[in-house]
Amino acid sequence: MKDFFKYYLPYYKDYKLKIFFALIGIVGVAAGSAGLAYIVKPLLDQVFIEKDQQMLYIVPVLLIAVQTAQGVGKYIQIYYTSYIGQDIIRIVRDKLLAHILTLDIDFFQKKHGGELISRVTNDINKIQSAVSSQIAGMIREILTIIALIGVVIYQSAELAFYGLVVMPLAIYPLTVLAKKMKKLSFKSQEKASDITSHLSEIFNNVEIIKANSTEKTELEKFEKHNKKFFDINIKSVKTSELTSPLMEFLGAIAAAIVIVYGGSLVIKGEMTTGTFMSFIAALFMLYAPIKRLSTIYNKLQSAIAAHERILTVYEIKPTILTGEQNIPQKVESIEFKDVELKYEDFVALKNINLTAKLGEKVALVGDSGGGKSSLINLIIRFYDTSKGQILFNNTCLRDICIKDLRKNISVVTQRVYIFNDTVAANVAYGEELNEEKVIEALKQAHAYDFVKDMENGIYTTLDEFGTNLSGGQRQRIAIARALYKNPQILILDEATSALDNESESIISEVIDEVCQNRITFVIAHRLSTIKNADKIAVFKKGEIVCVGSEEELLNNCKEYQRLYNLANI
Repeated sequence: MKDFFKYYLPYYKDYKLKIFFALIGIVGVAAGSAGLAYIVKPLLDQVFIEKDQQMLYIVPVLLIAVQTAQGVGKYIQIYYTSYIGQDIIRIVRDKLLAHILTLDIDFFQKKHGGELISRVTNDINKIQSAVSSQIAGMIREILTIIALIGVVIYQSAELAFYGLVVMPLAIYPLTVLAKKMKKLSFKSQEKASDITSHLSEIFNNVEIIKANSTEKTELEKFEKHNKKFFDINIKSVKTSELTSPLMEFLGAIAAAIVIVYGGSLVIKGEMTTGTFMSFIAALFMLYAPIKRLSTIYNKLQSAIAAHERILTVYEIKPTILTGEQNIPQKVESIEFKDVELKYEDFVALKNINLTAKLGEKVALVGDSGGGKSSLINLIIRFYDTSKGQILFNNTCLRDICIKDLRKNISVVTQRVYIFNDTVAANVAYGEELNEEKVIEALKQAHAYDFVKDMENGIYTTLDEFGTNLSGGQRQRIAIARALYKNPQILILDEATSALDNESESIISEVIDEVCQNRITFVIAHRLSTIKNADKIAVFKKGEIVCVGSEEELLNNCKEYQRLYNLANI
């Protein structure tokens, strides 16, 4: 717990005035509780026993003042602590996502998206109540306990000993319960992450689920996760709520001792009835904040467990580090020199030697798993070479600033990414939106004809994943996005795969036109789309076995001949 508070303490330095107001509210609540206990003495001794007429009017006024101070104090405390807590969590959530976005693509491929969502939402929500209401609640209850102990000791130090002696006895069982709560909270958050991951998987793959009528199968999987989540949470409730009977039992023992001993003092005339009742009121009121404090302590274990889960994400550091140099103003060539790429123990690429020059369209062909996409991943620096070098002109790729590199590369993949935003925003994604440039890019991608007929033209909002577009339309929006950047390097991974024959022919012509002033890599499974390629690299089991024009490969490369024959069966 010490490390938890130490970690979040620096965040509070920007809220000094709000903390001051929150403390005033907390003091108001604590003082009000102590004041209520103290008022019992004059109410009984001076009003009911001594029949003091003046005190009859003073006590109700004091009661109103104390209750008002307590109510207003609680309002002030809750408002300012909530403001502080929510703002700190906003910053923490921003910081966590910022860190996650710096991590390598390899991290995202190994981590389930739902798990990351759970970290950013569920785990941080657990921390939110800790850094706002629970910390403030802890301070308030501690101050209330101190104030009430003050009243108890003031009324009778001797009785206070018997009334408070049981408090240290509660420390050990409460500590054991807190440790158990932490373990259960960690398990609960892990299972909440599983639920979020599974829901994310269901909603992202709902078409395949419905197409295969596997709704029941997925529901059964979800029910298992949900049942385990329920079981853990019930254990947490059972553990957490043990605090109440424990404190009630110890409190009852203390109260019984005080009643027996204090009652005898009242009978002997050594203590007034008002003093005794004020003491009893303070004692009974004292056990309520002690119970609340122990409950808060248990709940804090949940926040600590969430914090530890978040720290595991911060411990992961990116391995693909940016260089300091800008990409050459004009990339004349990209050269692969003895390049090798390993994914852990699997060798994806080996002995890669290839040069692509300005104005060239280089096609990459081969069976699935041959290494074509791996080569593209190296150019974008999703991964770094295990051996060898990639040179942009004469500059090593690792020395180039990653942001500048990717600003000069456009990629169109088989999987089309459409955001829930306007057509224009999708086309200009990552760049400043220019209406004329958007329209020009759409025209180049043979997409403007259908976009202009939409309800709001280029400002029509697209559904998530572009579900209000056909597959071919989505592909053309993606091509328009790639062209909008006017990149030095264009990468097309089956960019025409979702198009009909007529559109494919048109887009192929567009690609030929836009390739003239840049370096273009085309991954193709349909060999008909790369007839005009300046250079074709044939991949097999992670190696380039042949390089040349289509005519050269048909004459001299058995692997390309095999691929060609398969394509024409």
